[in-house]
Amino acid sequence: MPSSRLLLSTTAAESILSHARDGASHDGGPREVCGVLVGDRGDGTAPDAATDIRRVPNAASEPRARYELDPEATLAAIEAAEAAGDDVIGFYHSHPESRARPSETDRREATWEGYVYLIVSPAYDELRAWRWTGERFDPLDVDIG
Repeated sequence: MPSSRLLLSTTAAESILSHARDGASHDGGPREVCGVLVGDRGDGTAPDAATDIRRVPNAASEPRARYELDPEATLAAIEAAEAAGDDVIGFYHSHPESRARPSETDRREATWEGYVYLIVSPAYDELRAWRWTGERFDPLDVDIG
């Protein structure tokens, strides 16, 4: 059974919050931002440790209300992480105007079973994470440091 914790480096947390704030203050109105979490995948007993991020453009047709990781940029981010010797831990996206909790759209479109889905809300200064089981999001305790 995977760990119920996520270790998130201070640098990664600050980068995610900065990216989310940039999206929230976009000239054309708030937009969800997204990216890839990289670091070391836990072994089941040890938690995943996200030490860095790779920003990925949001390719959704309605970026104010949803996100879609740009496929080419996501593949490039995954390949860059692996080339650097890092693992893909999961993905992050923002909810610029609502709480950092999975939406129905997030649940419907989640596909990476066993991976971390981190949601950041600049409006509420929240950063929370879940692991997708294939059926539901299980909450994770996030340790920043």
